[in-house]
Amino acid sequence: MAAAVGALARRGISSSALLLKEIEYASATAGGHGGGWKFWRNLSFFVGLPAVGVCMANAWIAHQNEPHERPEFVKYDHMRLRTKKFPWGDGNHSFFHNPHGNALPDGYEDVAHH
Repeated sequence: MAAAVGALARRGISSSALLLKEIEYASATAGGHGGGWKFWRNLSFFVGLPAVGVCMANAWIAHQNEPHERPEFVKYDHMRLRTKKFPWGDGNHSFFHNPHGNALPDGYEDVAHH
């Protein structure tokens, strides 16, 4: 190979170009890593998706066992400040207001449960 590199160098082709060609040829003909995508596909379908399902079931079961009582309202000076009204509704409720979980500046709304 040294003789070939020397001959190519005399013609103006660098040895790094020759080395790059050999690397491209070797990677194109190597058959050892061609099926790596199958491993990751199978790992995703048979390990990843069931793991996500188990985590979702765990979170749902834990949520079902929690008590659904809202915390007692404490009027802190630094929370629920309204410097200007919201541009929708009555101006006091946030856009995603939940009357059971979100308090207004003066306390929770009394909502009859159906």
